[in-house]
Amino acid sequence: MAHPETDVFVRLERFYDALPRPYARVEDIGGLVLFVREGDGWPYYARPRIGAETPSAADITAVRRRQRELGIPEAFEWVHETTPDLLAVARSADLDVLLAPLLTLDPAALVPDLPVRDATVSVLDPASSSYPADLAATRAVAQLAFGSPPHATPLEEVVALAGPTETALITGVAGPAERDAAVAELSPAVVEGFRQRVASGGYHTAVVVSPTEGILATGALMRDGDVAEIAGVATLPTARGRGYASQLTATLARQALNDGVHLVFLSAGDDDVARLYTKVGFRRQGTACIAEPATAKL
Repeated sequence: MAHPETDVFVRLERFYDALPRPYARVEDIGGLVLFVREGDGWPYYARPRIGAETPSAADITAVRRRQRELGIPEAFEWVHETTPDLLAVARSADLDVLLAPLLTLDPAALVPDLPVRDATVSVLDPASSSYPADLAATRAVAQLAFGSPPHATPLEEVVALAGPTETALITGVAGPAERDAAVAELSPAVVEGFRQRVASGGYHTAVVVSPTEGILATGALMRDGDVAEIAGVATLPTARGRGYASQLTATLARQALNDGVHLVFLSAGDDDVARLYTKVGFRRQGTACIAEPATAKL
């Protein structure tokens, strides 16, 4: 029997369940739990309810109906090793499922901080006067790098980053000028929310900054207890191929270890991207499933 304090998948399950709760309304629907974000931010998802039986196709249909009522993406996430039977159920319920490699950090293999080409890597300081503008710039970088609109579904975000060269799903090659044009000022309430999350130790944003071109890459570290996820690692298309994403990921991983985190993980778009992460100290552990409708809505 798995021990809840040491089994990786048990700890990941608790993390996925706990992370959205401070920022979402929770609705239990059959064997699934739907997280409905309250306030500004990316929409959340539905996932298996801890302790419940494998969700049925009827559960999935009911959740999708509720998501449409709420006007949020019909998105589902789970860990295959924890709920293995859900993959077949999801596909039978007309969902497309991305099988994303799930990797955990081997602290002994974490690469050291290394200089990056024509830029520096740092973690944003919420006390800095430039924090609101820097945070807004990171959102613009992510939007352009993912090649998706601000309200893209989780599957669209991951698929956009799935290629080994982070091929963007946008027309043309986006760079600093396009980033600046895409920046949207964040409300004081949103900025204060991020500051509070950083102060609590639950969130960090790392950036790669060029002295002449500004923020070129970004990524986030989200923590709950002694588990943390690295997500949203994105590089402007014109700045790709310089090793920014790898070193930024290593910086976030080291930040997590310095904060006392014992389990650091991330999900990759495919095996090629996963291999890039293994070069900075991550090891394949399992598979994260990310699903959305395969066809027109029911």
